[in-house]
Amino acid sequence: SKPANIAEEDSETPYLTSRIIDFLEESKDKGPWLCHASFIKPHWPYIVPAPYHNMYGHNQIQPVVRHPSERDNPHPVYAQFQNNAIGQAFSRDEVLETVIPAYMGLIKQCDDQLGRLLEYMERAGRMEDTMIVLTSDHGDYMGDHWLGEKDLFHQPSVKVPLIIYDPDEAANGTRGTVVDALVEAIDLAPTFVEASGGVVADNILEGRALTPFLHGKQNINWREFAISEYDYSATPMCANLNLEPREARLFMVADERYTFMHAEGGFRPMLFDRQEDPDEFFDLGESEAHTAVIAEMYDRLARWGRRMSQRTTISDVEIESRRGGAEEVGIFIGVFDESEVDTKYTASLTGPSKKRPNNET
Repeated sequence: SKPANIAEEDSETPYLTSRIIDFLEESKDKGPWLCHASFIKPHWPYIVPAPYHNMYGHNQIQPVVRHPSERDNPHPVYAQFQNNAIGQAFSRDEVLETVIPAYMGLIKQCDDQLGRLLEYMERAGRMEDTMIVLTSDHGDYMGDHWLGEKDLFHQPSVKVPLIIYDPDEAANGTRGTVVDALVEAIDLAPTFVEASGGVVADNILEGRALTPFLHGKQNINWREFAISEYDYSATPMCANLNLEPREARLFMVADERYTFMHAEGGFRPMLFDRQEDPDEFFDLGESEAHTAVIAEMYDRLARWGRRMSQRTTISDVEIESRRGGAEEVGIFIGVFDESEVDTKYTASLTGPSKKRPNNET
């Protein structure tokens, strides 16, 4: 493959790393800050600057994870993504043998630039007061399951890395450990709020702070399932399935064993047993033996759909403080006469009226 027609230091990842370092320099002695450093690479177009463009070859890539049975009567939505231009391209070995080494080179460049950033933070003393989170917005199929990109809910797409460095001494006991709890990306915002000493506004932030895991708390009452959503209404797959835009929505419910997908538009569900089928090759969405599991997943999806997502501007504390008090200012709702009201509220409102001076109106 040929290198990108740009100097490596001017390509996306080094450029952004330089801007991050500039931001950290400018933030010195200015109080708490949050930097969302979002590297666009690795991402298509797979154009890689030297020397990363040819660091890896096709003989260094992992075998693709796919099975012929996945093409046998697939779920209609799954079939659309298998057969779109991206799915067809990533089903070809020559595409994988060209793209994956380039993708690996872009990851290596990210690793190197992350090292550059961490070296700066160590020199500047910022490792002592900065929480660092390494994660991703989604994975990439790269040919797994006869797919490219990110569009469904197999593990290559939805199981993303999450590495957290917490400088707090309370986290010393958990350093280097692994937690296999069901974590969602929305858990990061409340984690940052707690790390900065704030109180999580849980009427606005639906995620749950990861602080208990970082500080080694025991018997944590955590979620029993995780949710993911996907809207493909702007794609040709929506039109090919004769769906209205509002119907082109997918929902995932995943627990420690199963991954379930519901597709709007009247389709059957998808279900994978990751314990018996860790590669998620065999869809159990039509399995009569798994009707109870599917029913439980639909119940969970319904519970999630009933979450408090409509009232997001007023906290419970503020709501409780607003209850009552109308009588204090002379507002009596549902009262017929003064005999129904405590006299402490009516004393100033009953008795003969006071005569005003003639010059008052």
